[in-house]
Amino acid sequence: MMKLRSLLLAACALASVPALAQTPDEFFKGKTVKVMVGHPPGGSYDFYARLAADMLRVYLPQAGAVIVENKPGGGGLLATAYLYAQAPRDGTVMGVLPETIANTQVLEPDVGKWKVEDMRYIGSFSPVNTAFVRRKDSPSKAPEDMKRQETIVGCTGTTAQSYQYPALLKVLAGYKYKMICGYPGANEYSIALERGEIDLVSSAWNSWRVTHKRQLDSGELVAVIQTGLKRNRELQNVPLMQELVDDPVAKRVIEFASAGAMIGRALLAPPGIPADRIEYLRATFDKMVADPAMIEMANKRALELDPAPGKVVQGYSDAIVKTPADVVEKAAQAFKG
Repeated sequence: MMKLRSLLLAACALASVPALAQTPDEFFKGKTVKVMVGHPPGGSYDFYARLAADMLRVYLPQAGAVIVENKPGGGGLLATAYLYAQAPRDGTVMGVLPETIANTQVLEPDVGKWKVEDMRYIGSFSPVNTAFVRRKDSPSKAPEDMKRQETIVGCTGTTAQSYQYPALLKVLAGYKYKMICGYPGANEYSIALERGEIDLVSSAWNSWRVTHKRQLDSGELVAVIQTGLKRNRELQNVPLMQELVDDPVAKRVIEFASAGAMIGRALLAPPGIPADRIEYLRATFDKMVADPAMIEMANKRALELDPAPGKVVQGYSDAIVKTPADVVEKAAQAFKG
């Protein structure tokens, strides 16, 4: 009996050797790879998730399939919680999730029940600066006008960037914004803007440049303010929020609040994936976003491509988590409007 047991244990040990010796390239053979997006179809998160899937079909040819799964809810927070706590920890599931999840983690720990520093960024397709956009005939034409007269701002809810970014300027710089929330999404408040119901709305520039290209090119809609740590290359004449305030503390709060712009539309993997597999996915990402054929794919979809490697993006995210508590507190107070 003991001899038989020893033989069985030896057989099991031998059977596990190929799996342990499996290279990352071999691991993905025949696997279904899923790109999860925490928003409904039609927005910039979805656009980039589908771009990621199409690129991965080329650069992970050994995979059995690469699919996109929309898992909307809570402005992307439902999908983030799933990726952190429930998704397979083997590299077969990645997500294109809100660039603000590190901010949520420190601002609202009861909501952001994850440790983004334990997850791994694979790479970013592009930074995502939010653009404040007005109608051609909106009463306030320039940022300085918005400090002197009331400007009606459309938003979805008080936890959304469409409310929180304008609230920063309202509280920290005295902008006379009247917030009208309750719109279901960016599409609805953009329509309200064009109809003249509101004067100003904010949304990701990556989305504006695709969904409202004609109106922006014609001057019917005008970008007047942007968020982020550096000006978008297409919005070089549009000031950043922190450039509109003089107080150094206010500048630091705004920079913290908008630091996620540098993370942008990025692929994020759950915790616990073997290090060699993460490096493989990061190298694959870097190759595919540098491929002229893949760049042309993005251009045909009018998607901005200004990529950053996974390790760089991880650094942006980790820096947000390490923001001093007093800055986080001031941001939380400002977000309340």
